[in-house]
Amino acid sequence: MRVETTEKVPIKLWLDDIEDGAMQQARDLANLPFVHKWVAIMPDSHQGYGMPIGGVLATKGVVIPNAVGVDIGCGMCALRTPVESIDTYALKEIMSDIRKVVPVGFAHHKEPRTWTGFSAAPNIPIIQNELEAARYQLGTLGGGNHFIEIQHGSDGYVWLMLHSGSRNFGYKIAKTYHEKAIKLCDQWYSNVPNKDLSFLPADSAEGCEYVDAMRFALDFARANRYEMMRQIAYVFEYRTGAKIDEEIINIHHNYVAIEHHYGENVWVHRKGATLAREGTTGIVPGSQGTKSYIVKGLGNPESFMSCSHGAGRRMGRKEARRTLTVEGETQKLAGVIHSIRSEKDLDEAPGAYKDISEVMANQRDLVDIEIELTPLAVIKG
Repeated sequence: MRVETTEKVPIKLWLDDIEDGAMQQARDLANLPFVHKWVAIMPDSHQGYGMPIGGVLATKGVVIPNAVGVDIGCGMCALRTPVESIDTYALKEIMSDIRKVVPVGFAHHKEPRTWTGFSAAPNIPIIQNELEAARYQLGTLGGGNHFIEIQHGSDGYVWLMLHSGSRNFGYKIAKTYHEKAIKLCDQWYSNVPNKDLSFLPADSAEGCEYVDAMRFALDFARANRYEMMRQIAYVFEYRTGAKIDEEIINIHHNYVAIEHHYGENVWVHRKGATLAREGTTGIVPGSQGTKSYIVKGLGNPESFMSCSHGAGRRMGRKEARRTLTVEGETQKLAGVIHSIRSEKDLDEAPGAYKDISEVMANQRDLVDIEIELTPLAVIKG
């Protein structure tokens, strides 16, 4: 960890190779009038909107929609199976069956899904407007960097893992309240570095409404991952004859929450960062074809008890499609059943991401590795 002290508060970085755009965003954060103690930048960090992905920001009395991001509640889900090995034929059958029960990309279910949370939805216009559509989105993967993987663990067992979030709920909530924050900050002549860091007072009507809407999106995202994992586990049990009795690990890495740090209750924004309190189980995925990790938090107070949420991009999607090749990236995936078939798949190829082993080395003071997971088969959103 290194510390930059050129701004109003320090910036603590768990990496050396941060891109210029992400570093400027970190500096903008460090000059906000309500920042608590310092800004923490995780080892997978790269440029986002307003706040870098892989950033952790504690604030006094305000919430920043763009410091959570547009996929509220995006996170990871993992499940250990009792199976110790599996052949290629069975893997292909399982992956084919998963595609039949878990819609990916822009696809939704043809029939509405049931979830008790729908009846408890808060009476907030943007949520009520999206509620009916969400009944068809529950249990769907989405696109971009969302994925489903079957992996073999260093503990000797086959694991199931997926990455997904709150689908359109998160996007619509983030957009709605970011626009409200811009309007209010303009009215107040607020001194923020740029409009992407527009904020809402946490005790204002708009701030309270955003937090309520965000919490519902978190619940939906968790339920979305759980529903997909339930379907995936059913397919796995059907194809292998195994009975899975393990508990599902289901975590967020895009959210804001009230926490107590350095003597104060503050709003901790984690945008592409994972909670790493002492003893807390976390999931740090790699990129397609690289290792992932089940970790235990060390509770490092300097990172506000956080760690990375993955490998982190080293190039944008357009650059990846422009500079990487299908042949070259396919070679990196030797032995893995994967989905790189054309140039449009290169934006999520291994070469577009940082070296996960380097990311893990940079956060040795944040988490301990419990289990190393090696990919066997991948479905990308």
